[in-house]
Amino acid sequence: MALALKSLYQHPLLTPRDLQVIIDAHEPISFKKGNFLLKKGQIANAYFCVETGLIRSFVYDYSGNDITTGFIGKNEIAIDVVSLFTRVPSEEYFQVLTDCECYRIDLETFQELYHSIKGLNEWGRAWMSGSLFELKQRTIAMITESATERYLRLEAQHPQILQQAPLKFIASYLGITDSSLSRIRKERCKASL
Repeated sequence: MALALKSLYQHPLLTPRDLQVIIDAHEPISFKKGNFLLKKGQIANAYFCVETGLIRSFVYDYSGNDITTGFIGKNEIAIDVVSLFTRVPSEEYFQVLTDCECYRIDLETFQELYHSIKGLNEWGRAWMSGSLFELKQRTIAMITESATERYLRLEAQHPQILQQAPLKFIASYLGITDSSLSRIRKERCKASL
């Protein structure tokens, strides 16, 4: 059984049978480093549960700079919620940073399960609430925390990102320059000696 799926779809209202039906509805899919799951202008038709690897979402700002908006790693979901559920073109790119093993579920299949399995309906609400909470926390942190504090939070909460993502993507995600990130990392090394 897919460990990522079993881990992701946890909810007290999901029975073992429900969980098996949900897992069976996903198809395994592999992505090579550099592949895109979704590009700006495309309409999302599925979402992906990550078993192994790292994906990043990004946009280009008004000056053409590549800005990382998020990272999706092991036991997380790569999804453009707005594009998938409102059927509008995506504003973001989703690109694979390392080879990835994922599970894909298309919108139509998800909708059928969502409306027929009460526990999945409740799981979806809980997942969306958690995602909104994380987004709000990140938005507030970008305003109220120093660059070092944001780096330390990332280090504590998502070590996979620091281990697998190129520094330029981490810097843009944290809203800092590459040189500021290098300085923070150098200070961390000195402090740990």
